[in-house]
Amino acid sequence: MSTSLSRQGSLTLTQQLAERLAERIRMRLLPAGTRLPSVRECARQQNVSAYTVVAAYDLLQAQGLVEARPQRGFFVRDFVQNLPLLQDGQAQIAMKSAATQMPAGLTPGARINASMLIRGMFVESVAGKPQPGAGVLPAEWLDVGFLAAAVRKVSSGQGLRESMVRYGEPMGDSSLREALARRMQRLGIAASPAQIITTMGATQALDIVSRALLQPGDPVMVEEPGWAVEYARLAAMGMRVLPVPRGPEGPDLAVMQRYCETMAPKLYVSVSVLHNPTGYSLSAASAHEVLQMAQRHGFYVVEDDTYCHIAPDHAPRVTALDRLQRSIYISGFAKVLVPNWRIGYLAAPPELVERLLDTKLLSTLSTPTLMEQAMALCMEQGQLRRHAERLRQHLAQARSRSVALAQQAGCRFVAEPAGMFGWVDTGVDTETLAQRLLDEGYLIAPGAMFHASRGANTCMRINFATTQDAAFWRVFETAVKQMQDAA
Repeated sequence: MSTSLSRQGSLTLTQQLAERLAERIRMRLLPAGTRLPSVRECARQQNVSAYTVVAAYDLLQAQGLVEARPQRGFFVRDFVQNLPLLQDGQAQIAMKSAATQMPAGLTPGARINASMLIRGMFVESVAGKPQPGAGVLPAEWLDVGFLAAAVRKVSSGQGLRESMVRYGEPMGDSSLREALARRMQRLGIAASPAQIITTMGATQALDIVSRALLQPGDPVMVEEPGWAVEYARLAAMGMRVLPVPRGPEGPDLAVMQRYCETMAPKLYVSVSVLHNPTGYSLSAASAHEVLQMAQRHGFYVVEDDTYCHIAPDHAPRVTALDRLQRSIYISGFAKVLVPNWRIGYLAAPPELVERLLDTKLLSTLSTPTLMEQAMALCMEQGQLRRHAERLRQHLAQARSRSVALAQQAGCRFVAEPAGMFGWVDTGVDTETLAQRLLDEGYLIAPGAMFHASRGANTCMRINFATTQDAAFWRVFETAVKQMQDAA
């Protein structure tokens, strides 16, 4: 993506500006409902005349991508739902763009606050630069050499044919479930292989739990700030999302108690260790209070331990205290190893296992045996553990550099830096900042994305692994100063 409009290009400045904005709308970097910058502000940002901006906005309106609201400005429309308003050729182009650029599993045109984060997962970089808002570790950190060797070993001889011509075990490969049970034991979580079900990533595990235990309209407590995709997923299923403020020790127990008394929630979903985006880890005292509340009011605690491989084994976990009575444990390997393999798992109370297994079978039948056997072999030989240790060392070094650069750039850490992500206060509205930085080729994760109800927010989440570049922080400082001067 070019950083400025070209006066020597084959397209006019109006056409270039309209195309740039149209691309962002179709990629959901400007989600439906977003207000475009005012004509004066956009002209100043792009160093063009107000006439050029007005003409570009008119082009977008003619294409059905934005709408003008009297006295309020221009707003992004739900462009896929409005395709009939376009001319046939424009509709085909827009539909093709949506089909080829929208990640599988997302509904084109849906009003999903997580859009920018999802794009960051599927696009390694914008303009070839490391992305501050990325939700994954750099590819060069993920050494998969030992995985390739494991795949060759488990696929030799009859193993390959068996994995190709038969469905896998319904619960998941037995060797992997046994390895997972041993891994969970080291975390203090008592789960037998018969309580473990493998899934297509931790996200599918969350989806299985929701589909098995909830009905549309059911209230679900979710941490705020929290994982934007979880808000969107639950809302798309018709659930009532109840945001619970998350602090350094754990959730706001008073808020949870009020929900329990008035809403009768069915689930509480928590990233207890190295919380996304704050990096907080649950205290043992808070975990105990949550479990007592779950027992009194009859809801299940869903513990998403996605970052377990880069977290201390001794960190308190709800499921360790509860011994899987009112809790369900979920994790996976996408954050630290082979994201594309989509290997995840859940461990549940015995009385829920069959219901959760039925839901898995209805959605995917089975999970890929070959990859699960290879993962089991890596766990049994200690290769995954050694890989995780190397990642923790890389992250510790990256975190130190990134924190220093962020503080030099004027950011304040809202939470003590820990794990993979930092939660920083920039002092300016980060949704506006995001669009400015996108012009410079940087994709950030604005704070509004991590709240159930969207609103102005001065925080952003940074990935310590991808914010060690001083060049980004110089661009960041310039953009923030411009916003402050314009205020």
